[in-house]
Amino acid sequence: MPKLFQEQIISKAMEMLEKYPLCDHCLGRQFALLGHGTENAERGAAIKLVLTLGAHALIPTEKRKGIKLLKILASNGFSENAKETLCKIIKKPLKEPLKMCYLCEGRFKKIQEFVEKALKKLNSYEYHNFVVGIELPIEIEEREDEFKAEFQIKYGENLRNEFGRTIGKKLSEKTGKPVNYKTPDIVVLLNPFTERVRIQINPLYIMGYYRKLVRGIPQAKWICTHCQGKGCQKCGGTGKMYLESVEELISEPILEITQGVKTAFHASGREDVDARMLGTGRPFVVEVRSPKKRFLNLKSLGQTINAHAKGKVEVLSLKFADKTVVRRLKKAEAAQKLYRVIVELDKEISEKELRFLERKLSHVTIRQKTPRRVLHRRADLTREKYIYKVEVRKLTPKMVEMRILCQGGLYIKELITGDEGRTIPNVSQILSVKAKPLELDVLEVMLKEE
Repeated sequence: MPKLFQEQIISKAMEMLEKYPLCDHCLGRQFALLGHGTENAERGAAIKLVLTLGAHALIPTEKRKGIKLLKILASNGFSENAKETLCKIIKKPLKEPLKMCYLCEGRFKKIQEFVEKALKKLNSYEYHNFVVGIELPIEIEEREDEFKAEFQIKYGENLRNEFGRTIGKKLSEKTGKPVNYKTPDIVVLLNPFTERVRIQINPLYIMGYYRKLVRGIPQAKWICTHCQGKGCQKCGGTGKMYLESVEELISEPILEITQGVKTAFHASGREDVDARMLGTGRPFVVEVRSPKKRFLNLKSLGQTINAHAKGKVEVLSLKFADKTVVRRLKKAEAAQKLYRVIVELDKEISEKELRFLERKLSHVTIRQKTPRRVLHRRADLTREKYIYKVEVRKLTPKMVEMRILCQGGLYIKELITGDEGRTIPNVSQILSVKAKPLELDVLEVMLKEE
């Protein structure tokens, strides 16, 4: 380091101490970007030691100036070395300074106390990693900003960063857990000035695939529209339109095992209440809010969920995920889906007509207005959905099985009936019959893995 630059640092530090009392942390922090592997407190103490040596060296030639500098270092610098040196020179004890650090108000002395408070909070939770977030009073931040502007600080670190880094390092040493700045399991929120410590538990995400093996169960919990969940005669006092749902059958065991506060259920689309979800299943994510337990055996958890669902719902391939998967699920609601539907016709149809139906519905765009049956809860819009392929197999003279590979979001029942002209083209229109869907199953949801 050039000699002139060294002198500038020492001169700048002394200028700060002449005006404001600064602890080792807060003085060292103003030069935090100079030199690596040194903590700010060590940096600040080293600068004060150099200043003390310099002041002492002035005593033989400029005693008054030397004594003045030593007094500043003993008082505003809280330097024991400067204090002892000065006492030997003036041969009398000095009064203990009543000042506190201008920037941190002595809060760095309480670091260990803050760490112990945080550890007590963390003891109730399982977590892989954490991060420390520091909350500062506005006046403290403004004071530091004004200080930096006054002394034109170029190489400093802010107070928030040093508190967070220092406490995070000590917590990591105590817990054996690493600090994770991007996706921490837990955030320790600490205000060094009010001494308040609180814990923010980030959600736990568990992804899998579910198969709904019976009809008559909705995907999501369906609140009674009459009483809005309070319980009434219409819903039998349950507050729900259906006693069970896929969401509840899967989420309840997860919530119990993780000891979370509540869950949110996310899936790539949904099937009708009277439709089954078969094949490899529909992708879903259960988001657990404020979980106490994260160290889960997912194989055992899957078995617990399946036992709880009693053959109505089955989960497969559980794994841990993150919130990016939730966003991907929502974007994938229009992914390809394969359906099987049993259709009843009001007259006999020939094989030739069935092949004609396959050709007319394969590689075609369907224009579909919001079905009348869901208009009470969906906006009345016209949607265009693409059908990739249709295969039709006759079961009886008036009954067929259709397999439909299409873009997600297509209403299959209305594709069959036509919904009084709201879906075009449709099976009833193409065959000039009255077609009625009897059973609908989702066979596959084709979500691309990333």
